[in-house]
Amino acid sequence: MKVAWMYHDIMDLYGDKGNMMVLKKRCEDRGIDFILHTIGIGQEADLSDYDLIFLGGGADKEQMSLIPDLLSRKENIQKAMDENTFVLLICGGYQLFGKYYEAADHSKIPGLGFYSYYTDTGKEGSRCIGNVVIEAVLDGRKTKIVGFENHGGQTLGVEHPLGAVIKGYGNSFDAGQEGFYDGKILGTYLHGPLLPKNPEVADFVIYKALKKRDPDFRFEDLAPLSDHWENLAREAIFKKLEIQE
Repeated sequence: MKVAWMYHDIMDLYGDKGNMMVLKKRCEDRGIDFILHTIGIGQEADLSDYDLIFLGGGADKEQMSLIPDLLSRKENIQKAMDENTFVLLICGGYQLFGKYYEAADHSKIPGLGFYSYYTDTGKEGSRCIGNVVIEAVLDGRKTKIVGFENHGGQTLGVEHPLGAVIKGYGNSFDAGQEGFYDGKILGTYLHGPLLPKNPEVADFVIYKALKKRDPDFRFEDLAPLSDHWENLAREAIFKKLEIQE
């Protein structure tokens, strides 16, 4: 499994690197070769050569600094997605695949424009902050996803949400839906980081990435792992939020 971690040095808000650590460990525990390449501003790379592209979260300053480089890679990212490279996007990364992101100073950062959603800034500096739980269906597999959100951006016009909000805010204050998933990309505001608290989602990302080189690969083909500690963490969150798993 070959992974491109984009802008690892500036888009790593709230420990998003933990997502890569989880993928690496869960692959290694199954005997799956895991190759991770970090790709910074100005670094040449053919993203279509990778099974998974990961872009984490960052503040306004970081997003503004990388956007010229990101936009220069638009055709290559499209080529990668067309060739079944899966894409995992957290917070800022999720925003930048839409039309635009409006920063706190109301300046607009252009996005890649792959999707029709867009992100406006919260009114008077308001933010969506706190624990969040959503119910999602990932290619027919129903699961509850837990995390922590902290975003001023209000993402609107989302045609394919990742899941329905059980607790928290989601894409915007009154959205009732969180994230984006269309089979090609999974975008979400859930930090925490996302994957340590959600082993089923971690395995889903691995499964989607492995399908690039083996279209017949099934989720069930992943060898089961003990998720004892991960499940204890999830149980603690559900208990605190008074939610039945």
